[in-house]
Amino acid sequence: MKLSLTTWSLRSLTLDEAAGLSNLLGIGALDLGYFYRPGLDREALIADPDGTADRVLQLGVALPNLYHLFGGSLSDRNLADPGHRERNEADFRAVVRFAKRAGLETVFVLPGVVNAGQDRASALAESAESLRRLVAIAAPAGIQLTVEPHVHSYLESPTLVLDLLDRVPGLKLTLDYAHFACLGYRQEEIDGLAPHAAHVHLRQARAGVLQCKLSLGTLNFGAMLGTLKAAGYDGYLSIEYVHQDYMDGQHDDVLTETVDMRDCVREWLA
Repeated sequence: MKLSLTTWSLRSLTLDEAAGLSNLLGIGALDLGYFYRPGLDREALIADPDGTADRVLQLGVALPNLYHLFGGSLSDRNLADPGHRERNEADFRAVVRFAKRAGLETVFVLPGVVNAGQDRASALAESAESLRRLVAIAAPAGIQLTVEPHVHSYLESPTLVLDLLDRVPGLKLTLDYAHFACLGYRQEEIDGLAPHAAHVHLRQARAGVLQCKLSLGTLNFGAMLGTLKAAGYDGYLSIEYVHQDYMDGQHDDVLTETVDMRDCVREWLA
């Protein structure tokens, strides 16, 4: 298992500075996204995936993952809304071309929300159909499509996650225990998802709180890492402390918590 940072954790840095900080911290890997100052320009990536890939290949860090958001918010063009499939699939073909050229291993997308007139079951069914089509685009290029279950999506329980995975062969997870811990699940209830992980996010959390200081949460990272290892996971562990409005994630020193999490993981791996 290897560590990475995320560009959306480092919202005030340029992309080059974010890569430089990853190297300075001895991590040497950076997940890419579209948010804040270091974010990629989504429309430019879709218009010129090769040129965007050539740009990020000059950053001097490993590039494990891209967080692709189809629209401008969690609900805009979300995968549980069938009205956007054609446009989403067209964009995703460019995303996969970018990912392959840039040497990324995984792309993660969000599952979707409960849209007007839906319940969880119908949202899951529509999302599964969308994801099957995206897997069919990603897999031939050697790109692993992953989905991240998250607070405020339709996919807020381990049981629903396993149901989705059963319906979408070839789909894997970007697994963030924090979202489930925030929703009140015990860590052992989340552990069953570890065999399905192709990418992992790390931050501390507790019931009702998506992000908190390492010393103030309930997640046992030694146990988590042990579960991932036992499941055969050997991919990236992306430290994802953020400063943003979503779920009131504005109260932690991102750099301090990033370094503390780095040291926590390194101690276990050693």
